[in-house]
Amino acid sequence: MSVSNIVTPVRIYLIRHGETEWAMNRRLTGHTDVALTANGESEALEIAQRLVAIPFTHVFTSPRQRARQTCRLAKLGKLAEIEPDLAEWDYGDYEGKRSVDIRRQMPDWNLYQDGCPQGETPEQVVERADRQIARLRTHHGNVALFSHGHFGSALAVRWIGLPLTAAAHFPLATASISILTFNPHYPEVPVIALWNAVSPRQVNPPATLADAALQL
Repeated sequence: MSVSNIVTPVRIYLIRHGETEWAMNRRLTGHTDVALTANGESEALEIAQRLVAIPFTHVFTSPRQRARQTCRLAKLGKLAEIEPDLAEWDYGDYEGKRSVDIRRQMPDWNLYQDGCPQGETPEQVVERADRQIARLRTHHGNVALFSHGHFGSALAVRWIGLPLTAAAHFPLATASISILTFNPHYPEVPVIALWNAVSPRQVNPPATLADAALQL
């Protein structure tokens, strides 16, 4: 096989949207269509600088304004397709509430285990994540996804075959970049090659994308 005929395995750049007022205040933001703050816009512009040298074969974004705005400011809007399955968890009755306040009334509540009343169940989120993964595995090369904190974590753990409850251990900062791909030595093994890499101006940043460690 010639080099030109070699198919490049998919390499997914999972990007959480920039800061919003609700994210800054730790409010659960599902279907509420909030915009980026001025700082969130700056974060999105920095994403453009971090991704400028990467050629993308496909770009997909959540239908929510904050994700679409991040995608546009990251200079990938012209390539973007709206993907409903990248939307954030539907929090139902918990929309706009803070997790810390919910736990004051329900100390054992865990989103990834219990879901939300009148919102999505964990089983529904797993179905949505697995459906998205099945589609992504039909692609090749670099694919950008603009999504959200909780759903992004869910997508990542399902990518590597872990139960949804493991997503609690994979938080995502705003405007973070993560990479989901396959082990180059064992192409059938899905891996998280990079997790939660943030801009150098954010708190306790990694030196480079390659050196990025988990940021809370």
